[in-house]
Amino acid sequence: MKDRHLLVVDDEPVNLEVISEYLDGSGFRLSLVESARAAWDLLSQPHFDCSVALLDRMMPEMDGIALMRRMKAEPRLKHIPVIIQTAAAAPEQVAEGIAAGAFYYLTKPYACEALLGVVKTALESVEMVEELACRMQRDKASAQLIHRAELYCTTLADVQICASMISAMCPEPSTAVIGIMELLVNAVEHGNLGITYEEKKALKLCDGWEQEVERRSRLPEHRGKRVRVELERMPGLIELKITDQGNGFDWHKYLELDHARAFDPNGRGIAMARMLSFAAIQYHGRGNEVYATLRV
Repeated sequence: MKDRHLLVVDDEPVNLEVISEYLDGSGFRLSLVESARAAWDLLSQPHFDCSVALLDRMMPEMDGIALMRRMKAEPRLKHIPVIIQTAAAAPEQVAEGIAAGAFYYLTKPYACEALLGVVKTALESVEMVEELACRMQRDKASAQLIHRAELYCTTLADVQICASMISAMCPEPSTAVIGIMELLVNAVEHGNLGITYEEKKALKLCDGWEQEVERRSRLPEHRGKRVRVELERMPGLIELKITDQGNGFDWHKYLELDHARAFDPNGRGIAMARMLSFAAIQYHGRGNEVYATLRV
């Protein structure tokens, strides 16, 4: 993982010192700031680069949630993953943070390993979007010629190619690609390969998820399994139908953001995709078939 810049905001100097010690030697470049207003001054500078923001929730004058809302309202900053660290973990407080766009919640006190795991997961998300942005630029001209297509994904690499091609057809490809990737990855990992929610949670925290996806895809029982993507462009819309060969899942509870999953590194993707990327998402039957609508 290449060198990345983390913005850490906490009004308690001792907390900044602890976080700095936790991340010492990890290869992350840090900006340590003691107030949300000072952090906003930094973020407002056109050339200030920040890959992930780690914000304390409880701060005077402007708290972490208010700062995050400002970031999400700014096109240049809205895609930065925000990790909220807090002692305020009541369900309604967690729900407020998730609704405002928090990537993850860390409850104080937390272990060094937990912080490193969450930051790495956030950075992987950033790097994936950046890589896809380059590919989308290359795909943009050819993607406009597509009106009906049938695509097949087997691996995570296939998923990236497919998501890039489809999102390049959209007016805001960097937003569309987040939702498309989520649905396709879900179809591969949970659908075809049978990785459960709890298994993915453990794999994400130990940085072993991608390796497990690759391992399972080579198993005899999963060889030949594919995710089918049917695409049709209509006036103002792109309709997608994504079908996997798995046993399905209880999709109902994942369409909405749930504070109970706020402290897990997974479990919010479908709800966030529904909010950010799609005009509509509908799962059918046992959950191995999903219809999604993109506005173009």
